Amino acid sequence: MSESLIANEPPKHARVGIVAAGVVSPLGFGLAETTESLRVGRDCISRVTRFPVEQSRCQTAGQIPDERLTRETPEADRRGQRLHRVARMMIYALGEALRNDPQFDPELTVVGTTSGGMTFGEEYYRALHRRQRDCRIATLIANYTPQKSVVDAQEAFGICAPCQVIANACASGTNAVGHAFECVRSGRYQRVLAGGYDALSELVFVGFDSLQAATPDKCRPFDQTRNGLVLGEGAAILALENFEAAERRGANILGEVVGYGISTDNHHLTQPNPSGAGPRDAMRRALESADLPPSEIDYINAHGTATPFNDAAEGKAIMELFSNVPISSTKGMMGHSLGAAGAIEAVISLLALQHQFLPPNINFAKGDADLNLNIVANGSRPAAVRTVLSNSFGFGGTNASVVMRAVAA
Repeated sequence: MSESLIANEPPKHARVGIVAAGVVSPLGFGLAETTESLRVGRDCISRVTRFPVEQSRCQTAGQIPDERLTRETPEADRRGQRLHRVARMMIYALGEALRNDPQFDPELTVVGTTSGGMTFGEEYYRALHRRQRDCRIATLIANYTPQKSVVDAQEAFGICAPCQVIANACASGTNAVGHAFECVRSGRYQRVLAGGYDALSELVFVGFDSLQAATPDKCRPFDQTRNGLVLGEGAAILALENFEAAERRGANILGEVVGYGISTDNHHLTQPNPSGAGPRDAMRRALESADLPPSEIDYINAHGTATPFNDAAEGKAIMELFSNVPISSTKGMMGHSLGAAGAIEAVISLLALQHQFLPPNINFAKGDADLNLNIVANGSRPAAVRTVLSNSFGFGGTNASVVMRAVAA
């Protein structure tokens, strides 16, 4: 073969390691608290306290306490009340990741969100309605945009990497992790931060409630009597790096992202295609990207919102591709954090790989008669976990899956 042909060959895919991570959610502050909550199957759903819910069908959510959030983010104090609380969530998650690997110097940040600084938007319009004119208006506008919380977090730690924000409904966080993975895998970047954030807002909460997508009861993913989701909030960050480069500098590689798949089924504005075609295609493409057969997957962290249609579609897709693989949705414990969900659940999948256990699917009593699934019901359990698949599916038929693998000892 001529040298010119060899020179024109596409480069081999680079391996993509996870060298650090950080997370804050209703499950806890940081990796250790999150792991403990997962091990004991802690129900972190409570009555909403951020805004009135007396007239809502659903009155519960997964919440992060403001008092502790403020206490745990001293890096934000110099700007005080100007920061949106999601900026503090991002500061906490990024801070934990950088403490895990202080040498990580990102070239790019990719973050998923759906609401951005939505609560500041709510305050802004209420102030306009009251014809209120004060300096607070400018603060609300300046901190409302979705990139602002990411910029605030980066500035808190002296990072000036460009930021890409993905807003693709509930698949946003997984899209962010997947896009960052492809950026490193392609060789275009060596080090990329990936994650997601979202906070509870009244507008979003009431929107889901008016759609009757939220439950007045317990969130019961994949249970026969499931009748809706509960919302949550949080932020998560993963530091992705070219595997060989990470090895050369002696980084502690926690795991590896090996595959990413996306699809759009265009079936309905809010409902998935009942055939499960969209989720099936995303999972199949993630496996193809990873060059793995379905039999290699040891655990699936399901999207599992506990709505009748979503769980049925995802369950059918899993049944088509896999045989008896353990499955759980962790949303019953912490709620559905929308654009942050995929990033938080990627961290949960990483913890399952690191600590060799299966996170539980709580509030599960009886399986759906039409779904023959191996649910990790109500309690975590130890298991040999080498490879995991994490799913996120959203409104409009947006579907995304990532495959992650443990690093061989």
